Amino acid sequence: MTDHTTGGLPLFRQTVRDEWIDYNGHLSEAYYVLVFGFATDALMDAAGLDAAYRERTGCSLYTVEAHVRYLREVARDSQITVRTSVLGVDGKKLRFLHEMFAGDPSGDPVATEELFTLHIDQTTGRSVPLPATAGERLAGLVAPGPEWAGRGIREV
Repeated sequence: MTDHTTGGLPLFRQTVRDEWIDYNGHLSEAYYVLVFGFATDALMDAAGLDAAYRERTGCSLYTVEAHVRYLREVARDSQITVRTSVLGVDGKKLRFLHEMFAGDPSGDPVATEELFTLHIDQTTGRSVPLPATAGERLAGLVAPGPEWAGRGIREV
């Protein structure tokens, strides 16, 4: 299920399914990424890069780098919400992040994902500029990121 916040950014909601629970009794790491993928789809839809666009043009966003942080366990049947923020858009490139919340979306996130994507022409396999309308929509959504954005994995 998807709806939109007042800022125009997608807000994705989903209930954790039984088949997403791992042997430790909470949301399996792969399903965090699956849910973040659904939230990416919602962002693409909001930007005009939806299924009809992809079918018509043969172009899509491809993730070329992602950084996931697993911050807290998520229990079976939890209502999860993903808030998306656009950090930057430039020609062929888009950088954005997702924050996942379990229960109250005004609390601390249970997981985050930061992504760097390229707009790819699937017939050539090469990056191409985003369409002007999508680029403008996304540029209008750019906001400062949280303090953790842009960080890599820390050494132990």
